[in-house]
Amino acid sequence: MIYPIMRHAYTPTLPELEAFTAAARSGSATHAAQGLGLTQSAISRSLSTLEARLGVALFHRVRRRLVLSDAGRALLRDAERILADLDQTALTVMSFGGHRDVLRLASLPTFGAVWLMPRLAEFAQVAPQVTFDMSATLAAVDFTTAPQDFAIHRGQPGPRARMLAEERLVTVAAPRLLPDGPLSDTALARLPLLQQATRPNLWRDWFLDAGLDPITIARGARFEQFGMVLAAARAGMGVALVPEVLIGEDLSAGTLARASARSLLTETPYVLSWPDRSEDIPAFRTFRDWICDFRLT
Repeated sequence: MIYPIMRHAYTPTLPELEAFTAAARSGSATHAAQGLGLTQSAISRSLSTLEARLGVALFHRVRRRLVLSDAGRALLRDAERILADLDQTALTVMSFGGHRDVLRLASLPTFGAVWLMPRLAEFAQVAPQVTFDMSATLAAVDFTTAPQDFAIHRGQPGPRARMLAEERLVTVAAPRLLPDGPLSDTALARLPLLQQATRPNLWRDWFLDAGLDPITIARGARFEQFGMVLAAARAGMGVALVPEVLIGEDLSAGTLARASARSLLTETPYVLSWPDRSEDIPAFRTFRDWICDFRLT
């Protein structure tokens, strides 16, 4: 049995909130009425009903002007947020247009922009009835509270997580920093080394793998995302240590070049993960099986 959602008697209606915010902004029921396309008496009735509903005076009437009371100022902040959220929700739903299925996903920012986005466009040709509501995050997604149907991040395969690819790190820099081609690790350590703030141990692991003391490594600028690190590398600010999957277009275009012949395989691959509830979404199952057919190079 489906129970109706009960609205409490003290809960304002949408017209009351609209009348209240318009009057609060303009300081006049007449001006609020003009802005909303209503009569002045309709605005006054809404304000009186709202004050009676809440049991407080929201305005002081001062020389024919409406001046917010302390209670009115407290309500205005939340009322404007509620109306703005409602407007944004409507725009979000409208953006889905005629698509029958909407999949909500979260992805690592640069991985999503560089690798995932072209494949979402390709999937649209396979399943045109599906669209996506995509967000970017560096943090792990908690499906018990987050609305996403699935996420793409670094993790370990499991019952509800499929591996997309291993993560292999490589070093790249603007070609003008590498006039003689790839460098030895000793020479590499003398250049500015661009840092990824959320993964501060990448360069340490790189040089430990080379058998060098990471204490002697010169430091470079620090950035939050790999996309920023890559932009800094293109600008010639130093050497970037990034997942190989992110640099294909830069190498083809000549905006970046390999700074070392070595690579470093990390212990944490890219995976697609999802909660139990997503198993009941046919569009998700179709996308999961389709996307897992790809293998990163």
